[in-house]
Amino acid sequence: MTATEAMEEMAGRLEGMVEELTDMALDALRRATSGDPDSLEAGEALAIERRIVRARRALEKSIAVLHDGAIAPSARDGA
Repeated sequence: MTATEAMEEMAGRLEGMVEELTDMALDALRRATSGDPDSLEAGEALAIERRIVRARRALEKSIAVLHDGAIAPSARDGA
């Protein structure tokens, strides 16, 4: 396996992790919006969702670097 092939394989595994993080973030948002928006539970769920989104963005940046060495504009801008 060449280094390029290994990087593409790793990028593919990271993409799977991005999908898992997306699902986790959506679950956290559902928990945050399922009850009283001012409750402690809602605040904790939103904080967890923000952490998950930050982790997902970091993986997206890594994937972009592995694919072609350039960070996509949306990942670089934090979108």
